[in-house]
Amino acid sequence: MALSDVKCRNTRPAPKLQKLSDGGGLQLWVQPSGTRLWRLAYRFDGKQKLLSLGSYPVISLADARQARDEAKRLLKAGADPARERKLHKANSQKDTFRSIADEYVDKLKKEGRADRTINKVKWLLDFAYPTIGDKCIWEIDTAAVLTALRRVEVRGRYESARRLRSTIGSVFRYAIATARAEADPTIALRGALISPTVTPRAAITDPRALGGLLRAIDAFDGQPTTRAALKLMALLFPRPGELRAAEWDEFDFESSVWIIPEARMKMRRPHRVPLSRQAVSVLTSLREISGGGSLLFPSVRSGSRPISDNTLNAALRRMGYGKEEATAHGFRATASTLLNECGKWHPDAIERQLAHIENNDVRRAYARAAHWEERVKMMQWWADYLGELESKNAALCSKSTNIPTAAT
Repeated sequence: MALSDVKCRNTRPAPKLQKLSDGGGLQLWVQPSGTRLWRLAYRFDGKQKLLSLGSYPVISLADARQARDEAKRLLKAGADPARERKLHKANSQKDTFRSIADEYVDKLKKEGRADRTINKVKWLLDFAYPTIGDKCIWEIDTAAVLTALRRVEVRGRYESARRLRSTIGSVFRYAIATARAEADPTIALRGALISPTVTPRAAITDPRALGGLLRAIDAFDGQPTTRAALKLMALLFPRPGELRAAEWDEFDFESSVWIIPEARMKMRRPHRVPLSRQAVSVLTSLREISGGGSLLFPSVRSGSRPISDNTLNAALRRMGYGKEEATAHGFRATASTLLNECGKWHPDAIERQLAHIENNDVRRAYARAAHWEERVKMMQWWADYLGELESKNAALCSKSTNIPTAAT
């Protein structure tokens, strides 16, 4: 009589081993200790043999039946299921998490992923290697992955732990696609980690305060290239990394456009930025300083490398703006807020200029095609608006410092 999950689960242990048959040689052995083990009895080459299929309920009744049917197919083909399993495990010994992760990283490189993305993936995987790196991929279960994640989480690095779970899952999905794993253990860990507190990057969205910031940038007495970078961040509001690594051959001054290559874009698509007259003026002055090399903003230490991530934020701190007041990335929020509030521009044009990609393919194609002319006008209006804010702030400060004193 065939087994049921209820019988598998509820059969009580007895003083002696109990063998519950499901048919076709499949048996559930209920040990006196309460342990339940799947066994498959079969004959090969005239000899009675026994194959272990794992424990219940880790291996469900349905899984055990599937393993039995697979063994029957091997027997029909003239192969010994026990020997085939040993060969599979011997070959799988080479498939450690680390070796498959290395293959996955190589795949990302061949797909043309940015060096920054590759380095981030490798950096995250380094957290996992001490725990699961040298384990065979088929031996790693949810508990092992959780142990690796907890090692990161207990250090208070909640966002890193969350990203590590995603990266480990990507490696397992690659292993599944290449027939070296059957399941992704990270799926069961959704919700198991502490959610990081998301703190928006500080940004100035008050027009009067923005005018003051622009004046502070214009008066900045540090490196001229840093001052130019801050001016362009305000005028063009790209992601800081997109501007820091910008090269001169990306700029078409005749057409007044900056084409950022896909390798530096977050969404892996090239992005066009209209250049206002003010932006062209800043770039023209900058070219007299750094135009001899390929980079707009070469590092002081090496002309072949751009300025660091922290250069622009450090300049803002030097001007007296704390990290809770202004950041380089915050120029994007500044532009988004004020452009939307003015009501002059279509929201899709603003989103497209921010390089926020529409998920819907049709809407994405429309946004790319329909809003270029509007974006050109919008970027010039934005540059003029920033100039007005800076002038108004200068006039206001001038009045406040020239208050006439009472006659004596």
